[in-house]
Amino acid sequence: MSEVEETLKRISSHKGVQGILIVNSEGIPVRTTMDHSVCTQYAALITQLAAKARSCVRDLDPQVRPQNGLGAIHAVGCLDAIAP
Repeated sequence: MSEVEETLKRISSHKGVQGILIVNSEGIPVRTTMDHSVCTQYAALITQLAAKARSCVRDLDPQVRPQNGLGAIHAVGCLDAIAP
């Protein structure tokens, strides 16, 4: 089993995890455990969130190069968590 598969399995085993969604830089889902309609909706929303987060990082430190700017986002809501 690859390191990616092991990581996804570990994340999936945590209490409360309802699904996993991995998107590429264009916001296209490349790996998911969700059904298609939910996956598509979340992919669009997380892409917008990532764009806003990148903008915030640039505003805080204009010297940050694009490739070093934003590595990951972990947002926790009242009922659900999203970790791109």
